[in-house]
Amino acid sequence: MPVIGFLSSASPQAYASRTAAFRKGLTESGFIEGQNVAIEYYWAEGHYDRLPAMAADLVQRKPTAIAAITTPAALAAKAATTTIPIIFEMGTDPVATGIVASLSRPAGNITGVSLLNVELGPKRLELLHELVPAATIKGLLVNPANRNSEMLARDLQTAARILGVQMHVLHASSERDFDTVFATLARLRAGALVIGSDPFFNTQVEQLAALSQQHALPSIYQYRQFAAAGGLMSYGGHITEPFRQAGAYTARVLAGAKPADLPVVQSTRVELIINLKTARALGLTVPLSLLGRADEVIE
Repeated sequence: MPVIGFLSSASPQAYASRTAAFRKGLTESGFIEGQNVAIEYYWAEGHYDRLPAMAADLVQRKPTAIAAITTPAALAAKAATTTIPIIFEMGTDPVATGIVASLSRPAGNITGVSLLNVELGPKRLELLHELVPAATIKGLLVNPANRNSEMLARDLQTAARILGVQMHVLHASSERDFDTVFATLARLRAGALVIGSDPFFNTQVEQLAALSQQHALPSIYQYRQFAAAGGLMSYGGHITEPFRQAGAYTARVLAGAKPADLPVVQSTRVELIINLKTARALGLTVPLSLLGRADEVIE
């Protein structure tokens, strides 16, 4: 029976729907967990520093393929083996991150599915500025443990200058950092917050939404769950479809395909969600032009 090593920087609870979508992609291709394929799960629970050791241990077990879920997991898996096939799911450009040589010809033992969630950071700032134009001081929350944070901060600082707003970059890599971050935003008199793309933040969506409400701070994040939990807005890729695609790609590798022959799939589905109830609570009037572009409005 083939074995898939499933390596993720997140937690099983927060990624339950994503993992189910991954298994769905396998099942649609004829691979059913426990029947004709086994999956060994490795969860770093937001501790990115654990990933290299986990990847090394996984490689020692010699699985048929490795599913590396999130950018930090993909980087750890790539560093751990050049022979075992790796299929990634990540929220940024895998070429810019150094994961693959090119999208059409990934080369080596690695391919997968990418979302442009990090690259959409400047667009999130634009949308937030459109809704809260009076907020000339804005914050950006990033996780310094994620290699994407520097790229995201650079891109949003450039976008902020174009919009004529001041951007403060704040760091959080654990739950205990959040209270300090929001206290700092209040001291800086920041009028809005962009939460950067990060797998750890994905596992803390409810807390981030609650803190944004508690501090009456208009905020935007990448996934619908943030807006559904009371955050003001979300703009980014669909939460489960890329994982289903990663499962289908993993199935192709199990069936004998080589990663180097499989072009990287770019998931292009993007959705804008606005929580109108939260907007009203914050005293904000959502422009009709923005409402008209929303894929969903939460009343």
